[in-house]
Amino acid sequence: MALLLDNQFKDLPPDKAIDTKLFLEAVSHIPQFFDCLGSNVFSVIKSDINGNIMKIRAVYMKDPAKYVTLQDIVEAERETHAAEWPKVGATLALMWLKRGLRFIQILLQSLADGEREENNPNLIRVNITRAYEQALKRYHGWIVQKIFHVALHAAPYKSNFLKALSKGEEVKEEDCLANVRQFLVNYTATVDAIYEMYTNLKAELDYTV
Repeated sequence: MALLLDNQFKDLPPDKAIDTKLFLEAVSHIPQFFDCLGSNVFSVIKSDINGNIMKIRAVYMKDPAKYVTLQDIVEAERETHAAEWPKVGATLALMWLKRGLRFIQILLQSLADGEREENNPNLIRVNITRAYEQALKRYHGWIVQKIFHVALHAAPYKSNFLKALSKGEEVKEEDCLANVRQFLVNYTATVDAIYEMYTNLKAELDYTV
């Protein structure tokens, strides 16, 4: 599971503050995940995630000493853009990024939990469907939902997906899933912490694109 384990997310401190620099380093490898899904249709999510990472990095690079944690960025933008906030800058970018990260989390957790189609156990459509419905569908209009419906039918076999995550290496399924579970520990904690931060700061928005 080289793609995941080579780019592990770090442990969070007790206060769940997320170090901006470490977060950006870890999350910069996430777009490659969608290459493993094999279809160009998934490039829509990949492009969205890439763009949001770039927006957050651009704000961070303006003053790294000021923006040590992600919360520092969100709170600073709340002060600077009171009327527009939270639909502005890195705050908006992180809001959408966390949804993409949640999609990956639910997909991988579903695979790790052994969820599968009884008649087609080597397909991952059920896993992608669960991830999309829980993480992204409510924020998408019917046009974007139709794009994902197409993507669903273009999803790779589970064996090919796990091989792609392992960068082409032949690895036993149980070993791959054990690595997935290991990756998910800090990854899930980080995604959960971002969601919690947005709830506490009342920075969450509910609109469709």
